[in-house]
Amino acid sequence: MSLKNYYYYDEENCEFVPVKYNQLERIVYTASVWLLCGVVLAGIGISILSFSIGTPAEIALKAENEALKKQLRTTQTTIDTLDQQVDQLAKADNEMYRSMLGLETIPMDERKAGTGGADLYSDFDIHSQETAEILKKTAQNLENLQRSISIQESSFEEIQSFYNENQKKMVHLPAIKPTQGDVVSGFGKRYHPILKYRRQHDGLDFKANIGDQIYATGNGVVKHAGRKGTYGRLLIIDHGYGYETYYAHLSSFAKDIRPGTRVERGQLVAYSGNTGMSSGPHLHYEIHKDGSPLDPLNFLFADVSPEEYSSYKRIAEQSQISMD
Repeated sequence: MSLKNYYYYDEENCEFVPVKYNQLERIVYTASVWLLCGVVLAGIGISILSFSIGTPAEIALKAENEALKKQLRTTQTTIDTLDQQVDQLAKADNEMYRSMLGLETIPMDERKAGTGGADLYSDFDIHSQETAEILKKTAQNLENLQRSISIQESSFEEIQSFYNENQKKMVHLPAIKPTQGDVVSGFGKRYHPILKYRRQHDGLDFKANIGDQIYATGNGVVKHAGRKGTYGRLLIIDHGYGYETYYAHLSSFAKDIRPGTRVERGQLVAYSGNTGMSSGPHLHYEIHKDGSPLDPLNFLFADVSPEEYSSYKRIAEQSQISMD
């Protein structure tokens, strides 16, 4: 951009004379004009960018908000996982502890009931719809989780109180594993490997080699110690309170184990084997209450961790073939 021609009036000669600029002045003028134009254009560009994508501070705040929302989603996933674990614990509480002790079970809808009523999280509505929904769901799930945990704590306190008041009965209940092996087949309809058809399997099959040690699962009195039909060599212990346990397919009995012998939980009473109608060495274990068979899996609580119980339950449910 070149300098324009400017004039001044020469009074002596009565005429307008053009102003002359040297080269340096022309360069300074041109540079100044271009610099001013650049500043103006840059300002316009910044204004447009600020309007469309925000200021640097706004951009940083948006990035921070996205990071917070991502963290909230991760927290929500963690809460969902914890909620599932609490549900599994509540189910085991109802099916194992409370049912076995004769306590009234706590319905799942009562354990999972929310607070209801008006929108308790309306304060979050000041945020964007997406953020508000995430915050509301997280807060609600946290509150429900706290409620479920509180109910479970109360349930355990009730169970502990019942146990303290009924310790004499508790030592007679069959509450431990009868042998060290894992569960290989569960309670219910199973395909019989010898008879070749599905029929009721009234106990649990435990993995065991011939001669493995078998333990009494509760205090009681030996009712039967001898051969009995397809059970082979069978031990029956009467625990009182209507409970009896069956230990089948044994190879032999422990010393002094005979009808009338008093035994205690954890005492060695027999050795596993393969007698009777059996497809291989193992221990067949049953629990009867007032003459009716019960699922022994629900009584494995005194020496089995929640993780082991879940594993045994999964195996028992998936197994379709019994060993006897």
